[in-house]
Amino acid sequence: MSPPRARQAFRTGLRVPTSGYCAGWTQANLIALPRAYAYDFLLFSQRNPRSCPVLDVSEPGEARTSIFDGDLRTDLPAYRVYSEGEFVAERDEVTDLWRDDLVCFLIGCSFTFETALLQAGVPVRHLEQGSNVPMYRTSRNCRPAGTLHAPLVVSMRPIPADLVATAVRVTARYPAVHGAPLHVGSPEQLGITDLDRPDFGDAVEIRPGEVPVFWGCGVTPQAAVMRSKPPFALAHAPGHMAVTDTHDSAFLVP
Repeated sequence: MSPPRARQAFRTGLRVPTSGYCAGWTQANLIALPRAYAYDFLLFSQRNPRSCPVLDVSEPGEARTSIFDGDLRTDLPAYRVYSEGEFVAERDEVTDLWRDDLVCFLIGCSFTFETALLQAGVPVRHLEQGSNVPMYRTSRNCRPAGTLHAPLVVSMRPIPADLVATAVRVTARYPAVHGAPLHVGSPEQLGITDLDRPDFGDAVEIRPGEVPVFWGCGVTPQAAVMRSKPPFALAHAPGHMAVTDTHDSAFLVP
């Protein structure tokens, strides 16, 4: 499925996690904040590039960017709405909530390197199970910036022990979409006490001989909204991404 066809399907009611959609095309997390908070968020992202790698930024009030030739108000499968840091609604579209001062940030997504993992023989369990990737708040804090501070959020994929080095090597070549893992094994070192209870997404099976591997996650900006409490924010529902018009290969480094 091409990005325009996927966006049309989402716009007309298809509501699914986007992992595995539009193979070869880059997916992105969305966070839209009032212009008064845009500089703080840009600085927050610069200070925390492993969890918040910025791919593109809109002009205030614009609902598209140079890499997303669609409508950011309608063309994602699901959105989250925040007021004073509180999650207040999940919506199919947010046209009626749009504001002329909103600045949209598209943040790199680890779904982008999943095709490369599969091609290298590394299994991706949530794709096998047809579920959303599990995501967890950690006990590690991001570097703050201005009004914004947040715990680090990570995504997890169970990897056979003999393929962990391959997974690290493959994903390290995509630094703009989280890059190499931040942590391997020992979830308790991240403050994660139960892998069967993710904060976002779905739990996945971890089989004997597999190791939990953790990558930076683009839900971290939503954790910043929840902790820092700006008056208003819009975001993608975790796992329900913006499918861009840019090829994954644009973010592959030698």
